[in-house]
Amino acid sequence: MADKRSDLKKVIMDTKTLPTLPNVIHKLNSLSDNDKSSVQEMAKIVSSDQVLSARILRLANSPSYGFYRVSTISNAMILLGVNVVKSLALSSSIFAIMEKDSVGLWEHSLAVGVAANLIARKLSLPECEEIATAGLLHDIGKVIISLKCPEAEKDIVKLASERHLYTMEAERETIDTDHAEVGGWLSKSWFLPDKLSEPIAFHHDVATSVNHRIKTAVVHMADILICASGFGSSGDRFVPPIQKIAWDTLKLNEQLLAELVEEIEDKLVEVQNFSLEMMSD
Repeated sequence: MADKRSDLKKVIMDTKTLPTLPNVIHKLNSLSDNDKSSVQEMAKIVSSDQVLSARILRLANSPSYGFYRVSTISNAMILLGVNVVKSLALSSSIFAIMEKDSVGLWEHSLAVGVAANLIARKLSLPECEEIATAGLLHDIGKVIISLKCPEAEKDIVKLASERHLYTMEAERETIDTDHAEVGGWLSKSWFLPDKLSEPIAFHHDVATSVNHRIKTAVVHMADILICASGFGSSGDRFVPPIQKIAWDTLKLNEQLLAELVEEIEDKLVEVQNFSLEMMSD
């Protein structure tokens, strides 16, 4: 079992085996690490790939962010921040797979991004766009497991169904890891900052998040509220419980929760329309 886990980790950490765009990403990483680099320079690198640019702009104009006026890559970088655009660039190929082959998971991920943004704004938190992006990417590990371990994925689904387990529990029994940890490995291999990788890696275990617990708690709450709404499909038949540490970290109460549920329900109509539009291309 340990061999399966270490083999999978090697695959994840080797970015050459993933559907990314190494040249663009390598250049973008180099520029973003250089304090003297301008947004325009970084935008020029991303814009050199027309397909990638189009996908980033579509996602930047999605209900997850709510700008609806992002018309250029440099505009996206200014409004969303370099980390968000880099994350969207890295994940664009994987999102393409999700839209065609995992429609339910794609819609779930979009909706969690939307809910995370709403929660962050409701609580007046900083860096709402980055929190939305962590929400959007929170289940990216499930896509990687599906891509790299298709046979194991079938076993996971079967085990979860037969024994009424959460997907995460079935993943651990089958491959000795889970989609959250795999997502964390992936975000590390992509050199994403901790404020994005922590919520991805620990959205099912908020107590494990040390440096970015508030962001992680938001993504945890967003994930559960979207599961409860029945929108899209996370792969779980049951809604996970809200962890007390997340509730306490965000200083939530019943009234705030009721308001969030209502606002999220209203926004899901936009998410549905956006998803249908993306899949009709």
